Amino acid sequence: MEDPELITQAIANNVRAQRAHRGLTLDALAARSGVSRGMLVQVEQGRTNPSVSTLTRIASALGVTVARLVEVGDVPMVRVVQKDDVVTFDQGDGRARLLVGADMPMILELWDWRLSPGRHHDGDAHPPGTREMLTVLEGELTLVVAGKSHVVGTDAAVLFTADRPHRYANQGEAELRFIMAVAEPRTAGDA
Repeated sequence: MEDPELITQAIANNVRAQRAHRGLTLDALAARSGVSRGMLVQVEQGRTNPSVSTLTRIASALGVTVARLVEVGDVPMVRVVQKDDVVTFDQGDGRARLLVGADMPMILELWDWRLSPGRHHDGDAHPPGTREMLTVLEGELTLVVAGKSHVVGTDAAVLFTADRPHRYANQGEAELRFIMAVAEPRTAGDA
């Protein structure tokens, strides 16, 4: 277990560095996050151990993860995400598991999706330049991009521009499972 004082100092350094990197004043970060300027000063000076709620609001305002704010050292060369640490989104007859993600130098996510027969998931348009690639492990995916359907069978793969609405659908009779990677460029406001 890390030393609490070391973590408090890491948070102070990371918040200050992320704010400076974005060219934000303390007042601007306070307005974006809903965290008072006084609390931000205490956080950046390492004089307080902020709550998870406070860290979440600061991280969201900076466009980074809470994990990024509490990193004691540099980003590790190797990061293993254990099975119990994978984030799962259950959606009735569908399930999406965010296996691993990163926010620098670009936003990268690796997903494991399952959809029951007759189910679909509508994806919103991502920022310009976002690409998705996936491979079907079981079943058959009907991918709809810009109103055009593409059928992707078991062991096939697809790459597409995801900066427009898209849909993943299981029109077959068996469960659909696919692995998907999302690569989203960082915008000037995220950097």
